[in-house]
Amino acid sequence: MTQYVEHRVKGKVKNYVTMAVKIFFGILFAIAFAILMGYGIMWLWNWLMPELFGFKLIGFWQAVGLLALARILFGGLGSGHSKGKYRKRKKKECYGGKKDFSKWKFYDQYWEEEGKKAFDAYVERLKENNIEEDDKAL
Repeated sequence: MTQYVEHRVKGKVKNYVTMAVKIFFGILFAIAFAILMGYGIMWLWNWLMPELFGFKLIGFWQAVGLLALARILFGGLGSGHSKGKYRKRKKKECYGGKKDFSKWKFYDQYWEEEGKKAFDAYVERLKENNIEEDDKAL
């Protein structure tokens, strides 16, 4: 029993450490991304805008502000996960959410008793409709 508890505790600790490392590197990545994007926007602005339109040069924090403004106005740089969640939720709503599979245990019995007859009747209806449509077409 103690080995089981130790195994569970080690697993939990490993999960927490892994999550902490992921969060740490995620924060580092976000900071590096913001710095690179800020300098990239600043460099592009200062290279193009003064010559093309006569605008003033901007600094790093102004470039970061432009990046934030562009994100707000145009919704760029997003991952789009919320749209996928919305589609999945809509799909569940359209198709009734989770299916009730408890009825499937009767499927084989139904097919043996009524399914073959119902299918044959369906095929006969289709044949009759096709014959009537062929007569109308002539």
